[in-house]
Amino acid sequence: MDTGGNSLPSGPDGVKRKVCYFYDPEVGNYYYGQGHPMKPHRIRMTHALLAHYGLLQHMQVHKPFPARDRDLCRFHADDYVNFLRNITPETQQDQLRQLKRFNVGEDCPVFDGLYSFCQTYAGGSVGGAVKLNHTLCDIAINWAGGLHHAKKCEASGFCYVNDIVIAILELLKQHQRVLYVDIDIHHGDGVEEAFYTTDRVMTVSFHKFGDYFPGTGDIRDIGYSKGKYYSLNVPLDDGIDDESYHYLFKPIIGKVMEVFKPGAVVLQCGADSLSGDRLGCFNLSIKGHAECVKFMRSFNVPLLLLGGGGYTIRNTGVALGMEVDDKMPQHEYYEYFGPDYTLHVAPSNMENKNSRHSLEEIRNKLLEYLSKLQHAPSVQFQERPPDTELPEADEDQDDADERWDPDSDMEIDEDRKPIPSRVKREVIEPETKDMEIQKCTAEQARGFDTTTDEAVSTKATDVSPMPIDEPAVKAGQETLNKASDQTYPKP
Repeated sequence: MDTGGNSLPSGPDGVKRKVCYFYDPEVGNYYYGQGHPMKPHRIRMTHALLAHYGLLQHMQVHKPFPARDRDLCRFHADDYVNFLRNITPETQQDQLRQLKRFNVGEDCPVFDGLYSFCQTYAGGSVGGAVKLNHTLCDIAINWAGGLHHAKKCEASGFCYVNDIVIAILELLKQHQRVLYVDIDIHHGDGVEEAFYTTDRVMTVSFHKFGDYFPGTGDIRDIGYSKGKYYSLNVPLDDGIDDESYHYLFKPIIGKVMEVFKPGAVVLQCGADSLSGDRLGCFNLSIKGHAECVKFMRSFNVPLLLLGGGGYTIRNTGVALGMEVDDKMPQHEYYEYFGPDYTLHVAPSNMENKNSRHSLEEIRNKLLEYLSKLQHAPSVQFQERPPDTELPEADEDQDDADERWDPDSDMEIDEDRKPIPSRVKREVIEPETKDMEIQKCTAEQARGFDTTTDEAVSTKATDVSPMPIDEPAVKAGQETLNKASDQTYPKP
């Protein structure tokens, strides 16, 4: 479906944006299991609402091509990717050592079609990065992506493959600097770790901190070696509301944009920071959450929007510059939104434990860090990796053979398993409050360090300095090698 993708002007910038939206109808079929809080079906529900709100006609809608093994291995270890490709519910009992090694089990269960699910959501993020690199759109959206906890050699926090890191590596082929901003309630630990020693990528995470999964993201964690001051963490307490959140978000991000001058921005829009989320403890309204998207949009920099937890209807409207009516249109999941049948969730009267004094201290400390960055880092002139060209299909194209460009020189992974036909479908059932409380408590009590001996922590004290033009030592050499081997003249 290609309607030109021109959005409507909105806000002070009043500039039209060309928006590409990636969605695979199969993604809603994957099922983590009974009672698991991660529900890919919500992406299908989001898509249905976008259709009935009439937003799809204002975007280019693409069915992403599944990420290939080599795409995933640009960040992840080969043996980990091979494990994900081959593990099944039927064979997992024979691979208990591997399950423990790669942290696959309770939070990150084995389910039918697991590897295809990873390929699907990662493919949308890489596809969005490719579109931005080729200036085919101004904003790319993949609400199935944004799984920010996955590490080089292990799954974590419902995340198996870190599509964000892989998409950023793709963006670094064309852009000297990429900014990553995370507004999920959980710290974006996997992305921070991947780029902890480089000045090519700045990561900024706004998250709940203190006895909360994943337990990382202290304000004192600022990066290492050449990456010092290029990792920023905004630790927040329970009950933060729109006003308090924006008191930090706008001045910090505004200063980041001024000092770092990114060529592209990746925004993880995890909506579990909204009021009433079953795993969250913030008190943001949907409007307040979407205001962050609107603020990033105003800089007129190529923007990749990714999902995370929760629903993201209004964020799509903001990307397009369109207002979305609060009254829910009739659609196949209408009854799920009863009894009010409205899009917006009103903030609760929960206590905001973030005092103005503590917010001022956080803001001043982060602005002090940013003041130590004298100018945007340059990149030495080097040979750049070839551009990625991924064939894609429009949403309404069913014949897989027709999705291939016969003139494309892209090779196909012959050993990639096809998407299984017996993927379990999730049944939406009302959940009791007891179950929600139990899950929320379990999530908040999750351990602080799930790194296995096999994984390499970027924050290890023996990490050597990373020259931009030499092999890197972080999170496996490949991540920063890919982030380094680019072609750019010095300013």
